[in-house]
Amino acid sequence: MNYNRFLKAAVAGFAISLSAVAPTMVPAETLSIVQGEASSPLQLTMNRAAVVESEVPFTELSIANPGIADISSLSDRSIYILAKQPGRTTLTLLGLNGELITNVEVQVTPDLGEFKERLAQILPGENIEVRTANSGIVLSGTVSSIARLDRALDLAERYAPERVSNLMTVGGTQQVMLKVRFAEMQRSVSKALSSSLSFGGTVLDGELNLGGGAGGGISGTIGGPGNNSNGAVLFGFGAGSLDIGILIEALEARGVARSLAEPNLTALSGQEATFLAGGEYPIPVSDGGDVSIQFKPFGVELNFIPRVVDGDVINLELTAAVSSLDPSASITIDGFIINGFRRRETSTTVEMRDGESFAIAGLLSDDFTDATGQVPWIGDIPILGALFRSAEYERRQTELVIIVTPHLVSPTRGEALALPTDRVRPPTEQDLFLFGRVARDGAPTRGGAGEVARQDFSGSYGYVLDE
Repeated sequence: MNYNRFLKAAVAGFAISLSAVAPTMVPAETLSIVQGEASSPLQLTMNRAAVVESEVPFTELSIANPGIADISSLSDRSIYILAKQPGRTTLTLLGLNGELITNVEVQVTPDLGEFKERLAQILPGENIEVRTANSGIVLSGTVSSIARLDRALDLAERYAPERVSNLMTVGGTQQVMLKVRFAEMQRSVSKALSSSLSFGGTVLDGELNLGGGAGGGISGTIGGPGNNSNGAVLFGFGAGSLDIGILIEALEARGVARSLAEPNLTALSGQEATFLAGGEYPIPVSDGGDVSIQFKPFGVELNFIPRVVDGDVINLELTAAVSSLDPSASITIDGFIINGFRRRETSTTVEMRDGESFAIAGLLSDDFTDATGQVPWIGDIPILGALFRSAEYERRQTELVIIVTPHLVSPTRGEALALPTDRVRPPTEQDLFLFGRVARDGAPTRGGAGEVARQDFSGSYGYVLDE
């Protein structure tokens, strides 16, 4: 009686243990093999198992690539196969005397069911189709951005490393127009104040010229009324036989310069675009006695690579520069005068949305110089010493800012675009010689060109500097 109770308890405990372990066991499929018949391929997904049963007992079995599938014998007629990684291999069964029973082709494919579930969780709403091909994964369809395409490819690599084929396309607008604004303002102020004192005449019955010049008098000493110095004032008076002259020079100069460039350039996402508005300066280069010419570009330069990351988020990798010739930095080599260059350049990577602006570079330069000269000891005398001193003051300020604004753009029909030359037509000989017209009527009236033609461009033109 006690023995029966013990046996029932053991059976019940074993059943409970099986029920606890059963959910974690790998499900298996069954494939029957008949001796002498061609075996059908055994298709398994990764991390799944199958049972192969043979009608005749086997004594030996082997698998060509253990890395793709693992095998173990359950009996002399049953084999347990566990798929490990995608690929193809062959299972061989041998009989009692070493005769071949059959070869089973084992095909292991990625677990597409789990991959599709994870793909729908991570990228909901994306139209991505998943297929298998030669133990790999093929992705096709349309995604909304490059970032989501990269995420789908990264996830597929987890299930089929180095076996992912990408046939997906990116929808939406993938062309970027970049607007760059270069603005530079230069201001300079310089002031100078100097004075000169001269004496002349006859003293002690002799000719004594104090500070006397070529003419032997005040006018010869300090240049006289014909002096070309800017801001110079001459005072002179005489006391008996003594002539006294005072020259005061005061000069103040102010200057303002403004430069602005606004290049626009359009490129496809991920492609490089280059823009240059300027010229090329020839530079002689000596090589072993022979002189060749190389050309260095200058002007407004723009080089950028746009990438539409996600939706309207744009990643910009750009280089922008403004350069011009600088004769003050020229050098002379073998009789050739080579000018220097003034160049303002920036290279950076930023990320922003469609229509947003970013100041990617800025510069504020403030240079200050002053100088004072005087006659030793006399220049230190209060009040009177100012006549024997000179002072100069100069200040230069430069402000530079570079602002970029990207826009997602799409192409349009040609007739919707207008050129600045659309509203101007060459004159006929009659209009030019008889009426003095440099352009004739007949500008377009439709579309974008017509809109441009209706605009009034009369008035001032060129560059206007207000001070």
